[in-house]
Amino acid sequence: MTIGRVGLRVCCCLLALATVAQGQMKQKPGLYDVTVQLDMGMAGAPPMPPRTSQVCVTQAMIDKYGGGYSNPQAGCQTSNVSVTLTGMTATVTCTGRMNMTGKVQSTFVDANTVKTKVQMTMTTPNGQTMNTTMDSTYVYKGPDCGSVKPPPLPASN
Repeated sequence: MTIGRVGLRVCCCLLALATVAQGQMKQKPGLYDVTVQLDMGMAGAPPMPPRTSQVCVTQAMIDKYGGGYSNPQAGCQTSNVSVTLTGMTATVTCTGRMNMTGKVQSTFVDANTVKTKVQMTMTTPNGQTMNTTMDSTYVYKGPDCGSVKPPPLPASN
C-alpha cells in the first residue's frame, strides 16, 4: 500500500470522526429541564437552593448560541459570542438599576445535556460590588415544548 493511499484512508477516518463528533454535540430544539444553582457571593451566606424549571429552546437559540440561552435581566447585551463543537462563550453587560458585567461559558456535555456557568460582577445602587455565579444544567426532555414558551433572545452588540 502506498503512502498516498494510507494518507487518504487516514483523512477519510478523521473526517468521519469529526462528523460523528459534530453530530453528537449538536443540541436539539425542544423542551429542557433546567436546574439553576445561584451563589450571590455574600460572605458567610450559602448558595441558594437549586431551582428547576422548564425552558423551550428554539432553533434560533441553537443557531446563535449553540443551545438554550436567555438574558439574565432586562437591559443586558450579549457580545463576543463564540460557539464551537464543545461549547459557547460570551460576554454580558447589563445597565440599569444595577450595572453588571460578566462571562458566560457553556459546555456541551452531549447531545442532551448542556452545563452553563455565568459569572457576573455587579455594582449596586449604593456602590457596593458583588460577584455572583450561576451554574445551570440543561437536560433535553423532547422535541415538543407543549405550553412552555421560549424566552426572548438577548440583544447583541
